[in-house]
Formats: sequence, structure tokens, C-alpha cells
Amino acid sequence: MSEPYGVLACCIHHQSHPLQVRSPFNHRSFDAINRTHADLDVVVPTPFAPPVGPHSEYAKVPRTERWGTYVAHYPRFLYLVPKRYFYHVSGDSLQKRIPRYVDATFETPHDVVHTSDIYLDGYGLLPYCRDHDIPLVVNSHAVDLHNFESFNDGAQQRIRETIDYAARILVVSDELADVARRFAPAEKVETVPIGADPEMFPTDRRAAIRRELGIDPETKLLLYVGAYTEQKGLRELVEAVNAVDREDVMLVTVGHEGDLRWWLLDQLGELSHPARSLWRLDPVALRRWQVAADAVVHPSWTEGRPTVIYEAMAAGTPVVASNVGGIPEMVVDGETGVLVPPNDPATLTATLSSLLDDPERLREMGAAGHQRLLDNEWTWGHHAERVTEVHEAVMDEW
Repeated sequence: MSEPYGVLACCIHHQSHPLQVRSPFNHRSFDAINRTHADLDVVVPTPFAPPVGPHSEYAKVPRTERWGTYVAHYPRFLYLVPKRYFYHVSGDSLQKRIPRYVDATFETPHDVVHTSDIYLDGYGLLPYCRDHDIPLVVNSHAVDLHNFESFNDGAQQRIRETIDYAARILVVSDELADVARRFAPAEKVETVPIGADPEMFPTDRRAAIRRELGIDPETKLLLYVGAYTEQKGLRELVEAVNAVDREDVMLVTVGHEGDLRWWLLDQLGELSHPARSLWRLDPVALRRWQVAADAVVHPSWTEGRPTVIYEAMAAGTPVVASNVGGIPEMVVDGETGVLVPPNDPATLTATLSSLLDDPERLREMGAAGHQRLLDNEWTWGHHAERVTEVHEAVMDEW
């Protein structure tokens, strides 16, 4: 068995008591890693917040909170908006405050620093890494790399500085690895998929769950899970489903953030099919909807490898998704789901209509997707094994 080693993990996009469904994949990754021979200390830099207003929930985040096998620490930093003007200032505030908190809170320097994003997380821990001569491993789930050109010059410079120092850049897809290699030597970039655990999805209770949720056996349930934002293709989704010429279709959307929330509620009230919009749904409840669905629909404009598709595969549910980013690495077109062009509601309507006419094909694709998840070992346990192998490699090289 490998020797235990200490990891400082940093992630601003992490759950807390008032934000319990925020980026749960980051918690699942940390929890899985901490169940190996790695020993994690976790910091979740949290913005200072006013007592009232649209961001007031951050004021209710506690100092510490247990999540699974570890305790998350929530030190504060200054996050300024609008982001396009002040994103670099937010990074500087995190870099000034968080390393100081880490030195004051944890007894000894760690063996490796592991962050959930290049920026702000990785940049914020650069002083700690340099002061203690520790390797840095950074993740990218696509946002900081895909959106690099949209950041101001200061933020771009800070992202490049972080990439230059990092011993490894871990990405969730091969497509994103190609993007990362524009910024870093190829040997520093590795694809480490995330995943889902099939045993968490009650697939053997599908009929009973549908009854409990009030879904008629003949209803064709289409499920969307993601942010309520334009980039996720939400407008195209509503237009496409509205145009499906069947009377047995139901649309359910599940979101936890996004400025189209109220627009969506207005649209669903006018939709030609029954529809529900669910907000900040507990993960256990979400898994029930994923099992109950006839298809998960994900018409995003840009992606890495979305967690919701792994979860659909774990639930044995076929996927209709945009042919963008790392999605084609997950979905085998025509076998585990169907890929469609982004920003094309007409094609999405035609695809949904065709699939809903063939329920046997839907079941076969769902089963094939489930098997693909298993064959590729896209589970949290295997994810943690791959990450710890990277940690050991960079510690040996450092």
C-alpha cells in the first residue's frame, strides 16, 4: 500500500449549508480522494457578502462544516463584480488572504496542493506553494480555458502564471486537453475523467419511482439538469420541446443557479406540454428523477464533460446532447444517445420526436450507456485512483 501523504485542496465552487447543491462534483471528488491514502485539508474561499441582496446567502456560510470524510474551511476573501472588470482583483484578494489562513490553521506544510480550478483556486495558492516549495496540481472543468479570451488582461496573466508554475493540469476531457496544450507543455496535461457511482441510482425501482412522482406509465418524461443560463441552451430546449407534436410529453427542468430562472417559469406556464421547474434539488431526489426519465436532454453551447451525462449513464437513461466539447467522448451517437448541433431547436425537435416514437430503442441506448460507464471505469473511486497517481508522480518529480 502506498504511503500516506498530505494534500491541501482548494475550491471556491463547493457546497456549504446555505448552498447545498453547488457544484457537488467537487465535493464528490475530494471525498473520493480522501478515502484513499491521501489525507486532505480542504479550504473553500468564500466571498464577503452583504446581509441582504442577491448574494446575501454567502454571509450565512459557516466557518467550517463537515462534508463526508473531511471538514471544509470557509475563509473569506473579496470578490468584486462586475467580473469582466475586476476578476484579477478577486484573484489578488484570494492570494493575499487564503495562504495566510492556511499557515495559521494547519500544523505542517502539505506534500501537494490540489485545486478544483486553475483560477481563482490555483492562483490563490501560488504563494503557499512557493513559500513551502510544494507542487501544484490544478484542475480545469472547462470554464477558465474555454473562456480565456473573455477575461481581462489581468486575469489572463494570472491564469498563465498559474499554469506556468503548476506541475500538472488535469482536465476532464481530451478536447479540453487539446485546449490546455495551447498554454502548457503537453507532458503537463492529463485527462482525468470524473464520473458517477451506479450503485447510488435506484434503477431497479424505476416503475415505483415514477408512480411516486405522479408520472403516468405512458408519459414520455424529458429531463434537463443544469444551470438556467443561455449558454446551456435553455431557450432552444423550450422551443424544441414546445414543437414536439405529441400529447404524452412532460418536461422537467432542475437547476440551482442562472439568470433565466424566472424567464423559464414564465415559459413553462405557456408550454404546450406539462412541465415542472425544480430548484436546488437534493442529490438523492435528483437521482430519482434521473432514473424516472425517458431521456436526459442537454443542449448546451459549450462543455467539458458534464456530470449530468455521467449521472444519466449511471441511471440507465439515454442522452440527447449537443455535439460540443467533450460530450462526443461520452455519448456514442446512435448507441448510448444522440448528438445534435447546438443552437438548432428544429433538429432537436425532430430528434426527440423520432426517439419518443421508439421506446425500445430508448431502453437499449440507456442500457448501453450504463455499460459504457462501467467499461470505462467512469466512477468516483477510479477517479480518485487516477488523481492520487498524479499526486505521487509530481511529488517524486519535484
